[in-house]
Amino acid sequence: MNQCVAAKEIAFIDLAAQRKRLGSRIDMAIGAVLAHGQYIMGPEVAALERQLEAFAGVDHAISCSNGTDALQLVLMAWGVGPDDAVLCPSFTFMSTAEVVPLLGATPVFVDICPHSFNLDPDALENAIAIAKQQALTPRVVIAVDLFGQPADYQHIEPIVARHGMKLICDAAQSFGASCHGRKVGTIGDATTASFFPAKPLGCYGDGGAVFTQDSELAALLRSLRFHGKGDDKYDNVRIGMNGRLDTIQAAVLIEKLAIFEDEIAARNDIARNYGNALSDCVETPRIANGTTSVWAQYTVRLPASKRDAVQSKLRGQGVPTQVYYPTPLHRQTAFQGAPYAGDLSVSEAASQSVLSLPMHPYLTRETQDFIIERVADAVRST
Repeated sequence: MNQCVAAKEIAFIDLAAQRKRLGSRIDMAIGAVLAHGQYIMGPEVAALERQLEAFAGVDHAISCSNGTDALQLVLMAWGVGPDDAVLCPSFTFMSTAEVVPLLGATPVFVDICPHSFNLDPDALENAIAIAKQQALTPRVVIAVDLFGQPADYQHIEPIVARHGMKLICDAAQSFGASCHGRKVGTIGDATTASFFPAKPLGCYGDGGAVFTQDSELAALLRSLRFHGKGDDKYDNVRIGMNGRLDTIQAAVLIEKLAIFEDEIAARNDIARNYGNALSDCVETPRIANGTTSVWAQYTVRLPASKRDAVQSKLRGQGVPTQVYYPTPLHRQTAFQGAPYAGDLSVSEAASQSVLSLPMHPYLTRETQDFIIERVADAVRST
C-alpha cells in the first residue's frame, strides 16, 4: 500500500484534485464571463458578494483584488497615517504589517500564544503601552487567525475597546471558521480575507474581501477600491486605489464556495487523524474550546535541533513540508527599527520549530497514513 503512495507525487496542496471534482462547472462559469465580456465588476462580482454575506452571516462583503489590499483599504477608510500605531503579531506573513508603513503609520509587533500561534492578549497590553512611550497613537489592532484558527477574541476585544481602538481580524487563513458561536467575518470592526489559490477558499489568481456590519464603512470601502469614485467612476471624491476583483475570479469563487463546507469537514477529519496518530512524537495543534478551524495549514512543532533533518528525510521519502514562517517580522530587514513589545521570544521559538504537513481536502486515508508513518519515523530516528 505504502509503496503505491510513494510511487505517486504527494501534493502539499492539491488544487488539481479540486479542479477535477468541479469539472465542467468551472469551465461553464469562466465561459459565461467570456461570453458577456464584463471582465471588471461584472455581475458575478455582486453575486459572489451576496453569497459570501450569506455564508458568513454578515451584512456587507466587499470583494477586492487581494488580501493585502483588503487590509490597506480598511486602514485607508479609517484614516490611519503618520504618528499612528498599528499593532499586529510578529509571527505572520509579510502582508499583515506591510500595509502599515505604506500609509505612513508604524507597525508595533506583538508576541503570540505558544499553542495557538495567534496574538497574545497579555502581550497586546504591553505593546499598547510601548506605542504610547514612542509618542504614537494606538489606532488599530490587526489580529491574525493563523493556520485557520481564530485568535482569542474574547480577550482581545475588551482590550481594544478599552483603549478606544479599532480591530481588524486578518482572516486570510481562517475564513469559514468560528469563535464561540460567531462566524469569521462577523468579529471585530472589519474582517479581511484572502482568496489566494492556496487558501482554503481560493480562486485562480489573486482575490480578497472585507467583511463588516458597518454600512458606512462598507460604502467607503466600495469607493476606495474603485479609485475613490462617487456617483460614477469619473466622479472621484477621494483618493482611492485600484482594488477591484476580476469577474473571472468571482465566477471561480462562486463554484468553489458551493463545495466549501464539504471541504472544511474533510480538512477537520484529516486534522483529527493527524492529531490522533502524531501526538506522541510531535507537538500537534491545539484548538481552543469554543473555536473551530479550517486548517489552512496543519502545523506541528518539534525540537529546533531536529527540524531541518526531519524535513530533509521527509523530502527524500516524497513527503513535502513547509516552514511558515522561518523569520518573524520584527527580524525582517524591511522592519528594522520598528518598535515591539518585549523580546518576542515565543514568536522566535515558533519560527525555529514549526513544520507544516500536507493539508487539503483530497488527501486519501492511504496517503494520510503514509505521511503519518514517515513523519513518526523521521522524528524518532533523528
